[in-house]
Amino acid sequence: MSDHHSERPGYSDKDVQHEVSELQEKSTTAARLFDIRRIIGGLFVLYGVIVTIVGLTDDDATIDKAEGVNINLWTGLGMLLLGLFFLAWLKLRPVAPPPPAVEPGEEPRD
Repeated sequence: MSDHHSERPGYSDKDVQHEVSELQEKSTTAARLFDIRRIIGGLFVLYGVIVTIVGLTDDDATIDKAEGVNINLWTGLGMLLLGLFFLAWLKLRPVAPPPPAVEPGEEPRD
């Protein structure tokens, strides 16, 4: 049986290796872009800002319903801090970069 790569003229093993390395780079970029910490952090910051603003504008009747605690303000600040924690975690511990591509016949570098 012949290798199916040799059936296409101009399509060598080097071309296949190049395509594989390009797909790995795209996959790594997608993983960084859609890191769950970015999504969770962004949503918590957004909702935290909204709930904090609502808490700052609450009237006395709303605060009295919560037994004197401005629950919207405290919940909003908590959400804001949690969102900032996730975004800081993303910044301080980013997704590991992909290992360097090794061409066929080369020794991997340490």
